[in-house]
Amino acid sequence: MKRKSAFFILFSLLIVLSSCSKYQKLLKSQDNEVKYDKAMQYYENKDYYRAIQLFDQLQAIYRGTDRAERIAFYYAYAYYEQHDYILASYYFKQFARSYPNSKNAEEAAFMSAYCSYVDSPGTSLDQTVTMDAIKDLQLFINQYPSSERVARANELIDELRSKLETKAFDIAMLYYKMMDYKAAIINFENLIKDFPDTRYRETAMYYIAKSYFSYAQKSIDSKKEERFQHTYDAVDNFVTYFPESSYIKELRSIQNNARKELNNLTVNQ
Repeated sequence: MKRKSAFFILFSLLIVLSSCSKYQKLLKSQDNEVKYDKAMQYYENKDYYRAIQLFDQLQAIYRGTDRAERIAFYYAYAYYEQHDYILASYYFKQFARSYPNSKNAEEAAFMSAYCSYVDSPGTSLDQTVTMDAIKDLQLFINQYPSSERVARANELIDELRSKLETKAFDIAMLYYKMMDYKAAIINFENLIKDFPDTRYRETAMYYIAKSYFSYAQKSIDSKKEERFQHTYDAVDNFVTYFPESSYIKELRSIQNNARKELNNLTVNQ
């Protein structure tokens, strides 16, 4: 059994080495017809790494010919299939610009934006790529308003905006936990402003009221009256939006404490 196993490993290794040797000869070959056929074959067989190397050589050779368009399109897809979404997005975009009248131009424009969507990181990381993806998808919608892909593009935009919404909420909560109440208030208010229909509205408005109260308590005397008044108003604002909220009891208690503080400040003036 051991001899058979060793023989099989040696045989497999020889096949791999032979294959590599043939491929290296192909890369150095001057027969571009063979290179083109093999590049397409590698692509169809999902050997994208080898296909890319050949496409890389063939692009300059076939520039200005009918084959150039096909090579450019497959080149972008080969990077996509290798999960290199940054380069895939770049080459899809380049294809759409270079071949605007191609039957594949719309697909390439969408795929360029889609690659940015796929490359968007988790909410704990910087969201620059996410914002760029939203811009690219919106650009696709503007450029191809009648496309069947518009509905999908809108879905992706909604998903990405939801990610930005969560990121904004997480940042505001981080400031609150750090007891930087001024920054927390600003970020919670910006969240509501930037995402008017946010699913975090109730929680955000709850923490705005709590943050104003804690911020007022930590303030110098000359600022306390204004900030306790903001607390009082923030609770009223919350109740207007969410009269049945489970937070009402706690916030009314905070509001009563803010009222007492305001009365004490008035008496001591």
